[in-house]
Amino acid sequence: MKSLTFLDQDCVVLENDILQLLVSRSVGPRILSLRFHKGRNLLAELPEFSVKRPDEKIYHFFGGHRLWLSPEDPIGSYALDDQPVEIEARAAGVVIRKPVEPETGIEKEIQVELAPGAARLTLTHRLTNRGPSLREASAWAITQFKTGGLAILPQSQAQTGLLPNRSFALWPYTDLACPSLTLGSEFVLLRAEVPSPFKIGFPNPRGWLAYWWGGVLFVKRADYDPQSLYSDFGCSSECYCNQQFLELETKAPLSRIEPGGSVTHTETWELFPGIARPDNERAVRELVQAIGLE
Repeated sequence: MKSLTFLDQDCVVLENDILQLLVSRSVGPRILSLRFHKGRNLLAELPEFSVKRPDEKIYHFFGGHRLWLSPEDPIGSYALDDQPVEIEARAAGVVIRKPVEPETGIEKEIQVELAPGAARLTLTHRLTNRGPSLREASAWAITQFKTGGLAILPQSQAQTGLLPNRSFALWPYTDLACPSLTLGSEFVLLRAEVPSPFKIGFPNPRGWLAYWWGGVLFVKRADYDPQSLYSDFGCSSECYCNQQFLELETKAPLSRIEPGGSVTHTETWELFPGIARPDNERAVRELVQAIGLE
């Protein structure tokens, strides 16, 4: 596997004729860079960004894409991941495997498969319970982007007559008067230029989220099961933004993971270059139709 140093980390290069990814060996599991050849890294670069846990230990974000445990917990979700990981080469990509977390007893793994000749990849996130007790949790896939772009969050268009067809979860710090927010009839739009932290979550039967930045539209897809239970008042998709980064997040349903058992959560990513920034809901609708999103 080809290696290089990026943000002072030892990284493995995964690429085809169109895309290049950098996967960290030094920490993780983390994808630190995602770009078109000769293009710019879409992912947030946060080598110094960190928070202090309740036990005074420091959690480093690093940027890029990571795998967490949901529901959010100040220790379990923020299990330290600043140690080296194992990277195993596969025919179409790599498997990134983190040692068992002492805080949770969970072994985390991300399998990354890059499609040949296309700006598309598949990420399979796996949680394996290596502890002695049952764990109730779900895989939580979080992608951090640079600010300055536009998040596109699709809303249900189910025709339910007199009954509601969509709902939101809001966090205590979320201000719906945020000037960067547009609540439309089909899409929620969030410009990643917020004055203070903002987060919104929702059940997502349409199964995709998107972020426009620098002429590129990034789309991630994940299955939604309306019969399953999701954390955060039933959210399968969430979006968080502050002044350093914007996150697109998908979650698997909550599961009871027996000792020795595993659960998986799959995302597919696709990138579309040469896209003009859509400035309103009508422009977003036209873009979504043009690239074939449902």
